[in-house]
Amino acid sequence: MSMEFDNNLPIYIQIMQYIKKQIVTGTLQAGDKIPSVRELAAELQINPNTVQRTFQELEREEVVETRRGLGRYVTSEESKIMTIKKEMAGELLERFLTGMQELGIEEQDIVSIVADAVAEGQSQQNHPAGKGGTQHD
Repeated sequence: MSMEFDNNLPIYIQIMQYIKKQIVTGTLQAGDKIPSVRELAAELQINPNTVQRTFQELEREEVVETRRGLGRYVTSEESKIMTIKKEMAGELLERFLTGMQELGIEEQDIVSIVADAVAEGQSQQNHPAGKGGTQHD
């Protein structure tokens, strides 16, 4: 794991966000063991107390669970993972909407822009660039 830290946000929060992202994208799956405090602190070259705080917060949010004598594991509750995913999506959406509003774009135009982008994205998935939808090899 390599991370570049943002000086404007506490490191433990950045690590929490990173671990949550790994969980929702499936890099870390439900029930997977996460690195120990010492392993992660050494890997990220940060104070072990920072990693400990990260893990405590993740436990408080029930994202990870401690199994006595075995270490920490990603929660096995799929509903919790889905909740994290929805929270992360909500944060992205809020930033997007704030940016669009700062540009002075009206709500109806935002909806139209998003609908067009989604349609274009689906079109590109169905017809990859440069292929024209057909192949003659």
